[in-house]
Amino acid sequence: MLFAALTLLLQTDTPALCSIRQGPDARSYLHMTETQLLQRLKEQDPAAQKWLYDRYAPMLFAVCRRYLRSREDAEEALVSGLYKVFAQIDQYTGTGSFEGWMRRIVVNEALMMLRKGSLLIFPGEDGQIPERRDGYSVEAEISAREILELLDELPNGYRTVFNLYVIEGYKHQEIADMLGISINTSKSQLILAKEKLRNLLISKGY
Repeated sequence: MLFAALTLLLQTDTPALCSIRQGPDARSYLHMTETQLLQRLKEQDPAAQKWLYDRYAPMLFAVCRRYLRSREDAEEALVSGLYKVFAQIDQYTGTGSFEGWMRRIVVNEALMMLRKGSLLIFPGEDGQIPERRDGYSVEAEISAREILELLDELPNGYRTVFNLYVIEGYKHQEIADMLGISINTSKSQLILAKEKLRNLLISKGY
């Protein structure tokens, strides 16, 4: 069942461009409770897996794309992440939101892609926090869409820490543990990322 579902994923249109297709089976899931849907997923029901893909793939692809410049890498991280969602569905305990659980899985897959390609480099990684204060709120100055468009212009280390802290809501200790860096490196990368974004905004006339 799982293999069939993944074959279906690989044959589906590019996640960011695909529309949510709702045939008769998909409509039947709209009125299901989360508990009922999870039970179908635990039974490896292909229709439930397809509905979940159509419902969440565009959002999860956008998460992967924030971390990975390459569209192909983001698609690979998405498929790998959804494979783990389907294969490890029994591990979801109901603590926290189901969507949040899936997001954490695809974020981890994106981070693995960065490590695999030796792309996760932290410019100025010396454990020293820059002297300038982190008082500038980039996210308060421009829209979320504009922030995402600017992220591709950041070095991977800056972008990754900015994503994890500002968008995903992780604390510096959690980020340090996830990336194998010091807390000070996490803090400095965030400050430098915001400074880089601020300079980009100035150069673009904001």
